[in-house]
Order: sequence, then structure tokens, then C-alpha cells
Amino acid sequence: MTDRRFGGSAGLLARLRPERIDVADLRDVAEALLPCLTSPGLTVLLEQGSRRGSVVVVEEDERTLRMPLADLADDMTASGVRPTSTGISTALASWIAHRPVTDRAAATGGIAVVDWADSRRRAVGWRVVVRRGELVLPWQPSASCDAAAVHRIRSAALGRAHDVALDLRVEGPVALWSHPTDPVLATAALVAPDRMLQRVAAAGMSMPGMFVVITPHRPVACASAGVARRLAGETAEACVIAPWQALVDLPWV
Repeated sequence: MTDRRFGGSAGLLARLRPERIDVADLRDVAEALLPCLTSPGLTVLLEQGSRRGSVVVVEEDERTLRMPLADLADDMTASGVRPTSTGISTALASWIAHRPVTDRAAATGGIAVVDWADSRRRAVGWRVVVRRGELVLPWQPSASCDAAAVHRIRSAALGRAHDVALDLRVEGPVALWSHPTDPVLATAALVAPDRMLQRVAAAGMSMPGMFVVITPHRPVACASAGVARRLAGETAEACVIAPWQALVDLPWV
């Protein structure tokens, strides 16, 4: 699978037959690019002289990310990044854009969505995500974020989820909720299932026994129990089916 941290644009052939990213080429790009990516609150620099060679250091609030340049070159090679100045520069900028989300960013702009709660994709739960440019990135509390702060951040994220504007489309016995630009935000609708029922009714559908078909990072489907089970059986993607009343009991992940 393509490593999305590097932009995710490499083709299958490039990933199967990757061309090695030379550390010296990556260093040249980093020396030119990193000063341009530093901004207020964000420091990005190339640290020289460690035992493993140069290290890319990304610092933002309480977060510090350190990556040896040799390891970063290996990861780019495995991901199929093209070994050109443009390819390396694009991948490096994307990698920095995917840096961990800070507690401050989660507190000021976090949105609650439903995501996978386990690696086998059999359970779901609430997660705080933050928009960063064109990306929507997950937040994990830092070691310095205490339980009270985590609760405040999550509560505020649930409140912002109410304000996410979503599209509702009715197709036969199915109501589909989607976001026009960020598919991961579609599950923000689940923060208010009663409001979902009201909008579905206003669209001309009666669905008192609504079930939801949840596939994180995809539109949310609402239907009767039988139709929901049929939808789940027809898709090749993992999904979770739940009655709307069960949504209030979803845990945090």
C-alpha cells in the first residue's frame, strides 16, 4: 500500500520496482526546502553530526519529531517516490504536513468523527481529527495532556461535529450522508442521530427503525435493518452496522 505521508501518488509499477532515493539527494532537497516550511510555531530543520548522519527535526508546541535522513530515504524508496528533485521535494513537504497533531490544534479545531477502533476493523469509536490544509489528520493526546484536558478537547470536538455541513442524498430505500471535500468527516453526522432522523423525514423518508452502515472515511448509509444488512453484504469493504440508538454508546479510540 502507498504510504500516504509522501503524497500517495506513486503508481503500482513504481512501488513494485522502486528507484532508490539517495541520501545525498535528499539532503540537498532538505537544505533548500526546510527553511521555507518553518512558520510561526513550527520549526523544521536539518540537524547535522549525529551518529546516524543528518536528522530532520520537526518541532511544534509539545510535539517533537526526529527522523534520520537515511531512514527517511529508505521510507521514500519503499513508497515509490520518484528520485528527482521535484519528486523528493513533494514527498518531503507531504511528510512534514503529516506531522503529529498538537494538543493545541486539537483544542482549537478538533472535530469528532467515527473511526476504526481495532486493527481488524470490527469495531468503531469516536476520534478527534484536525484539518490541516487539504488533509484531515487524527489526534492522539500527548503525554503532557491530562485526563481533564482530554475530556475538554473531546467535548469541544463533539460540539464542532454538530456544525459540519453534510450532504444528504436519498437513493431508493437508502439515505447517504457525505462531505463534499473530506470523506472522513461524513461520520460527524453520527453525533446527532435524532437530527439525522429529522432530515431523513424532511427528505420524504420514514425511517423510525434506522440502522446505520458505518465505513470510516466513507459516506454513511442509513436504511432499515434488512436493507442495511444487504448493503453490508454487497460491499467488499469492512463496515459496522448499528441501530441509531447504539450510537450514543460508542467509545473513544
